[in-house]
Amino acid sequence: MADTKREIERKFEFSKAKSARRGVPDLTGTAAIAAVSDQGTVDLDAVYYDTPDQRLAADGLTLRRRTGGADEGWHLKLPVSPGVRDEIGAALSDTVPPSLAALVRSRVRGAGLQPQVRLLSSRRVSHLLDADGALLAELSTDAVLAERGEATAAWTEVEVELADGVDPELLDAVEKTFRKAGLRVSDAPSKLARALAETAAEPPARPESGGPEGTTGAHVLAYLREQRDALVAQDPAVRRGLPDSVHQMRVASRRIRSAFKTYRKVIDRAATDPIGEELRWLAAELGVDRDQEVLLERIQNHLGELPRTLMTGPVRSRLRTWNTARRTGSRRRVLAALDGKRYLVLLDALDAVLETPPLKKAAARSPEAVLPKAVLRDYERLAARVGTALTQEPGHERDLALHEARKAAKRARYAAEAAAPALGKPAEHLAKSVKKVQSLLGDHQDSVVAREALRGLAVQATGAGESAFTWGVLYAREEALAERSERELPDIWAEASDPALRAPLE
Repeated sequence: MADTKREIERKFEFSKAKSARRGVPDLTGTAAIAAVSDQGTVDLDAVYYDTPDQRLAADGLTLRRRTGGADEGWHLKLPVSPGVRDEIGAALSDTVPPSLAALVRSRVRGAGLQPQVRLLSSRRVSHLLDADGALLAELSTDAVLAERGEATAAWTEVEVELADGVDPELLDAVEKTFRKAGLRVSDAPSKLARALAETAAEPPARPESGGPEGTTGAHVLAYLREQRDALVAQDPAVRRGLPDSVHQMRVASRRIRSAFKTYRKVIDRAATDPIGEELRWLAAELGVDRDQEVLLERIQNHLGELPRTLMTGPVRSRLRTWNTARRTGSRRRVLAALDGKRYLVLLDALDAVLETPPLKKAAARSPEAVLPKAVLRDYERLAARVGTALTQEPGHERDLALHEARKAAKRARYAAEAAAPALGKPAEHLAKSVKKVQSLLGDHQDSVVAREALRGLAVQATGAGESAFTWGVLYAREEALAERSERELPDIWAEASDPALRAPLE
């Protein structure tokens, strides 16, 4: 079983040979540090694995097999933010543990993992303690030797890693003390990055064809690559079950698919439509788990707002049983999709179309000449669907029409947001206004889905000899919420359809 810890650290190096000879200064008295306890020296031998074209290193990931020290074994480090990484460990073995291989699958795919660099470190460790003797941070001074084929590199590195729950401001105080002693923050984000740089083996730059800078093609391709990177980056988070990860991965897949349609005058749909259909499949697989998550949260929140007098029977236990049954299956379905060949084929196809994009004539024009028309086309599509929905009588057909309008609102919003870096405030204002329409329609659709679930819960409760009264109360409440959304839609739409919003884009 792999374990995970959040690693918050800062790496330093000596700026001059003179300061290196003086060594690391005594940190006693720096911020809350009351004592520095020497823990001795340990020898570490780490072999770093990557694809031949260094896909992990290019994205800031490191995968190593390390012997020596208290935590010898396999370690995968995933970037969270500057200076913050999640380290996921697994027991020492001869081959990459399956649990870690799965977490890098979206990047490695069929390329395979091979040893790339070996780092031999002599590490002197000290514990930084507060006045009560509690651990604040670990201070490590590493004499490193990097080996890559015949190339070698050597350096000394100082690292301060915070203990769990310690305020990151301690690192700022340490940095201030270190600067006075001739140490500066290292330019390299990791030992591996430095080893690759100093052995002339830095990760190759990704190809970014899309036409000259400042063209519509360059703008659209940059947006699509950003969403592709987000999709790939969320894969390990989804596998780890991190909060909101399924939602973020699903959003990235939808944004790509939406952009393929919005910018069909820029990038040829003959190439993107098949990928779009696969993205639809992926979003659907992810949606099973995400939709259940949203549905549970909605029902729980509404239950929490009910007075005790309206709570009859084992309502919460019934809800837990229902959710566990549905969520277990949905979780398996998501992981099965990510572990399947179809998903890897999709990622490869997406990479291929972004590396050699089938651009059309409009791609060579300026964004100001092309993007407004694309955004307004999606707005007109939304306007038509809202108009259709507003003419329907309340009921099932209107619910379906409102759901279609919601999907159109999402696409119009994505289009405006994608264009905003080039078009500025006009696109931003339109996106913000359309988002209000999307949110209202989204709440309406959530109510439709919740009513179906509540009806099922009531049937289950009745079949088990429990009272279905509370489920009926919640059902009635959802009906009222949906009716309120429908009443509010004309006013919200009036704001979003104000011609003044679109005038700067026309």
